[in-house]
Amino acid sequence: MTAERIRGDGGRDRDDQVAGRYVDEDEYEEITAAEAAREGLRQIAGLTGKDPLGVTSIEATDDGWLIGVEVVEDHRIPASTDLLGLYEVELDLAGSLLGYRRTRRYQRGKGD
Repeated sequence: MTAERIRGDGGRDRDDQVAGRYVDEDEYEEITAAEAAREGLRQIAGLTGKDPLGVTSIEATDDGWLIGVEVVEDHRIPASTDLLGLYEVELDLAGSLLGYRRTRRYQRGKGD
């Protein structure tokens, strides 16, 4: 198996990223929960262009990590009426993005 298939990033160098550290082309070092949380925030900010507020959940899965990230979808005045979104980010064991989706959209300050 090549490094490109493991990384899922087209073989780009990952020295400047938080995600997994690759030992050689067939091995990688698994990321911690804290690293997965930071990577989930970074990925959502980059993919959506929206302002992340923070991590709301993190769950270890068989294949990696599932991270919940809350973002500001639409800034409004007053801020208490901002539209927020909750995203799920799925990372593999090395921290590479497998997928993401918005699971909920709601107004700030409105409970369930």
